[in-house]
Amino acid sequence: MKWPDWTGRRTPPGDALYRRIVELARSPSWFQAGGVPDTVDGRFDAVALVLALVMLRLEREDAARFSVDVTERFIADMDGSLRQMGIGDPTVGKQVGHMVGALGGRLGAYREALAGQAPLAEALARNLYRGAAVDPVALAWSEGEVRRLVAKFDALPEAAIREGRL
Repeated sequence: MKWPDWTGRRTPPGDALYRRIVELARSPSWFQAGGVPDTVDGRFDAVALVLALVMLRLEREDAARFSVDVTERFIADMDGSLRQMGIGDPTVGKQVGHMVGALGGRLGAYREALAGQAPLAEALARNLYRGAAVDPVALAWSEGEVRRLVAKFDALPEAAIREGRL
């Protein structure tokens, strides 16, 4: 159970983990060495990538309920971001629905690639770079970083992941 925050509300269980996921995804190295476009879409793609990697790790722990909590944080974050950008109320739900669908597609693509059923570089080119031409050096950096993160997450106990100690 989480302690109430300064407003008296309880902190959602996946909050610390989601904040750490966003922190990792917003690392300047993704945009510099990895060549991910530093745009709204590029930042979304980086968050979706790191979130997918963490969710795939949680799948192996059979932590479905916790994955739902983290996904709810993602949805709330995307909803808030769209509203801050001035997206009108009638379309926010539809846009968030598309984002959740995109996350689901990425989960499938990265799950398949990390299981060796498809090339990881192709999954990254299609999802992280949205099919745009990408510098092979940047793509290789991103592939290496994904493999590094997966190894790091695999080595962590589930409790550390739940607490956002990535």
